[in-house]
Amino acid sequence: MPGVHYLEGFSMIGPGMYLRDNGEKDQGSDTTSPNVILIFGWMGAQRRYLRNYTHAYTELYPNASQIVVRCNPDIIWSKISTIRLTPVIDALEALHCLPSSESFAQRRPRILTHVFSGGGSLQMTHLGHMLQQKYGSVSAQWSFTSALILDSCPSTVNFNTLKLTFSAMVQNPIIRPVVVTFISTVYFIRFCLSLLFGKRMMLVSDIYADMQNPRVLPWMGLHTPRLYLFSRKDRSSPWQEVMHHAETAKELGMDVRCELFEESDHVAHMRAEPERYWTLVQEVWVVAISKEKGEQRISQTPPAQWRRSFL
Repeated sequence: MPGVHYLEGFSMIGPGMYLRDNGEKDQGSDTTSPNVILIFGWMGAQRRYLRNYTHAYTELYPNASQIVVRCNPDIIWSKISTIRLTPVIDALEALHCLPSSESFAQRRPRILTHVFSGGGSLQMTHLGHMLQQKYGSVSAQWSFTSALILDSCPSTVNFNTLKLTFSAMVQNPIIRPVVVTFISTVYFIRFCLSLLFGKRMMLVSDIYADMQNPRVLPWMGLHTPRLYLFSRKDRSSPWQEVMHHAETAKELGMDVRCELFEESDHVAHMRAEPERYWTLVQEVWVVAISKEKGEQRISQTPPAQWRRSFL
């Protein structure tokens, strides 16, 4: 029964991790939808906001299984253990998306990954490191149909962006300065320890660079279409930084698309312009499918009313 710790229609597979398993459905005739949609929520994202995305994906791709990974604020001051994301790997194996699955070689998995903000980026990059450690060079031979959607990310993470993030999360004006003071103290201590011991103590420090890896998840590559969604009004993830990351990705040979919103706030582009947002999502998935089928041109023409900015 859905409750405070659950997402409607999902089962909890670990702390802050949820699975909607449609693996038993007959997907033989559906050759254009994702098998799995992997969603990494922004830091402190409430379930009621994440439901807006899971419900929309259920409408768009009813046969797809969904995995949702939340990002709790304690990720800033606690080390991500290798155990924390293990349920996600177990779920991907059960859905026949990893080599340890018996039916892995019988079909080509199709995975759509949707990442929000720095928190979602951190969780995704850590999952990528875990998969690389587990499967090693075997992952280089994986052949997946995939697409990557980057909502309000990536941007450089520093003290100011962390303050903005936590200030936006805490609505209570009395508690907010206490939380910001605590975060500032933790950041300062970890920064000093990094200088003292020469080790990476700031877990968020390398996200921006990690996300430039075309194989940030082992089934991705230069062929994987990336869609960057960002806004001029976003203070937490400045649009100039996201655009620079996209330009660098393009220079590295990745398939990059960008969409600049004018008035939406951080991770609020879908709420501001839902039709435009979900049209873009469907378009980038069509690109991924067209590559699977070896098509040179996309068979579906994008709606004329949505003008997209390509790099």
